[in-house]
Amino acid sequence: MIIVIIAGGSGTRLWPLSTADYPKHLLRLTNERSLLQNTYDRVVKISRQVFVVSEASHVQHVYEQLPGLVRNYVLVEPARRGTASCVVLALSKIKKRGHKNQAITFLWADHLIRDQREFISAVKQAAQLAKAEHKLVFMGIEPSYPSTGFGYIQKGKRLKNDFKNVFTLKQFVEKPDQVTSEHYFQSGEYLWNMGYLTGTLETFEREIEQHAPRLWNDYQTLLSAKKPDSAYLEFVSEAIDTALSEHVPDALVVPSSFDWVDVGSFYDLHAVSLQDDSGNHVSGERIELEHVTNSYVRSDQDIPVAVVGLDNVAVIISENGVLVTSNTHAQKVGDVSKRFGGGKK
Repeated sequence: MIIVIIAGGSGTRLWPLSTADYPKHLLRLTNERSLLQNTYDRVVKISRQVFVVSEASHVQHVYEQLPGLVRNYVLVEPARRGTASCVVLALSKIKKRGHKNQAITFLWADHLIRDQREFISAVKQAAQLAKAEHKLVFMGIEPSYPSTGFGYIQKGKRLKNDFKNVFTLKQFVEKPDQVTSEHYFQSGEYLWNMGYLTGTLETFEREIEQHAPRLWNDYQTLLSAKKPDSAYLEFVSEAIDTALSEHVPDALVVPSSFDWVDVGSFYDLHAVSLQDDSGNHVSGERIELEHVTNSYVRSDQDIPVAVVGLDNVAVIISENGVLVTSNTHAQKVGDVSKRFGGGKK
């Protein structure tokens, strides 16, 4: 099978660690490997045919972090044009190289997954299912609590075939309010939507042509353009969810239970980081805390940092700036970073 890692986001909610030129998937946040490196380490246990889609401004860092990846397996966006454009870029390259009759799985570079055995099993099952049923297959995570921060997939009927625990995909739903998320959680009908999708090249082509005409035109343009970079810059920026996934009427979904975390904010990062008895995570030198609890404090600079009398905060000092936020409002950091030019250095 073929695996495509989408590594093009900017991660503005993790500013000032993450910037447009050095986004979060390149950062070492949970261990000594970056999120991208950890993702690559997982997927090469499934397939050696791994592509990475990277935006031009930080592609050099991708080369440096993945020295074992052949360079022509790094697909470069000349500028960010959304995940839908990333998908058709990858499909066009795969078609031109003559890769046929294989399942293609698209996933993201900035997710944290520690249960590798369950992850590998789920990806392989999705690939086998996509080839056997000739349909797009999504993976969803069994929710562990009623989250308002994720989109959801509603399961339909269980398939009666040789595959265990496979359902028709009834619908995608947006991030819910608290009451709705509790209903989703209690019903057992809904999964967190990771955005991972699998299909053969033939299936992707069929579904795009039938249900995403603008995306189909973009795909055909990339296949025939003499200057594909110039053509790419004319594409509309859109997420693959709204451009294609939500319009496919007969997709399938595989429920999964591995420990998936979308590290989208400092609240998320604090939750998956080692903490002391006071619930604090401290990273860096010359940091002193006094009466501080349940907080994430990180300094990448050689200066004294003191935090006193605070609870449930994130304090970040980097070469790009200084952030102090309540973890309750950590989702708003991306809005603030845009006032500094989208987190650019």
